[in-house]
Amino acid sequence: MKGRAYASLAAATVFALALSGCSEPSSNSPEVVDRTIRVIVEPLQFSTALTRVEAVGTSRAVQSVAVHPRTSGEVVAVNFQPGQPVEAGDVLIALDQRDEELAVKLAQVRLQDAERLYERYQRAGDTGAVLPTTLDAARTAVEAARIELDRAKVALEYRTIEAPFSGYVGSTDTDPGDRVNPDTMITTLDDRSALLVSFEVPEVLVGDMTVGDEVEVATWQSREPTAYGVVVDIGSRIDPVTRTFVARAWVENEADKLRPGMSFRVGLNLEGTPYPVIAETGVQWGADGAYVWSVEERRAHRVPVTIIQRQQGQILVDAELEEGDLIVVEGVQRVREGVEVSYQPASLAETSHNTGGPGSAAYD
Repeated sequence: MKGRAYASLAAATVFALALSGCSEPSSNSPEVVDRTIRVIVEPLQFSTALTRVEAVGTSRAVQSVAVHPRTSGEVVAVNFQPGQPVEAGDVLIALDQRDEELAVKLAQVRLQDAERLYERYQRAGDTGAVLPTTLDAARTAVEAARIELDRAKVALEYRTIEAPFSGYVGSTDTDPGDRVNPDTMITTLDDRSALLVSFEVPEVLVGDMTVGDEVEVATWQSREPTAYGVVVDIGSRIDPVTRTFVARAWVENEADKLRPGMSFRVGLNLEGTPYPVIAETGVQWGADGAYVWSVEERRAHRVPVTIIQRQQGQILVDAELEEGDLIVVEGVQRVREGVEVSYQPASLAETSHNTGGPGSAAYD
C-alpha cells in the first residue's frame, strides 16, 4: 500500500510540473548566476623604504672662538658685559698702548727723513754728483722706513682686542689693571644664529645618508621637535671602536632659544630602494607565504610577494610587479587564480560610498 501511495504521489508531482510548464533552465536563461567577481583595485605605485635613525647630538655655535690677546700688556679697559651681543670690529679689551703710539710717530719721522734724502739724491743724480749706488741705498732706506712704520702700526693694533665676528661674548675674569699675555683667555665669542649639531650614525647607513637630508632636533625636555635642520657634512672615516661615523647638521637658531654645547635628540628618515607599495587589505597569506592578486585582461593572477616594510596602512613588498599594475584591494576573499573579475578603481568606490550612491560608478 505504501509503495503504491508513493508512486501515485510521484506521478501527481510530475503531472503538476508538466501543467505548470516548469523545465530545467537553459544556458541562455536570464536566471543563470553571473560568476564574474566584483572587486576594488588600485594601480600599483612605488615608494622608497624608510629607515628611522635616532641619535644623541651635541651642538656648537656656527662660529665660536676663545679670545686671547696677541701680545702682552696691561689692561686699561674692558668694554663688554658677559652675555652682551657685539658686532664684528667692536673693541673688547684695550691694553696700554703709549709705547706703541710713540713707536708709530718715530717710524713716521724716520720715513719722512729717508724720503727727503732720497729726493735730494735724485735731484743731484741728474748732474752726476751722486753715484748710482748711493741713490740705490737711499731708495732702500725709504722702503725700510715704510716697513718699520707698518710694523709699528701693527704693534699698535695689537693693543686692542676686537671681536672677529658678530655674536655673544661670555664671561671674563679680566679687569682693568690686570696683566695679560697670549696665553690668557679673555672671554669666549659665539655666533649662535645657527648651530652645528654633531651625531653618530651606524656604519651600515654610510651609503644611505647624503648632504641635504633633513633632521629633527629636540631637547630632552620636549617630546616634539624643537627645530629642523639639514645635514651639511658627513665624516670620511668609520670609528673602528664604535663602528659609527660622525655627521653634522645645520640648525637655524634665529629665535636664540638654543645654546652651544646643548645635547639633543636627533632624528632623521633615510630613503632606501624603491619598492611596490600596496594597501594592507590587498596583501594575503597562504601556505607558501604572502601574495597579492593582480588583474590582467580581466583575469586575476596570484603574485607572490616578500614583505619589506609597513608604512601607515601600506606595505612595501618585493615582487615581480610594474608600476601601474592593477592590484585587488577589496573583495580578495572570493578571488581565485584565473577567475574573471569586473573591477572598480578604489577612488571611485570611495566617492560612491561617501555620496551614498551605490552603483554610481560602474564596474568594468
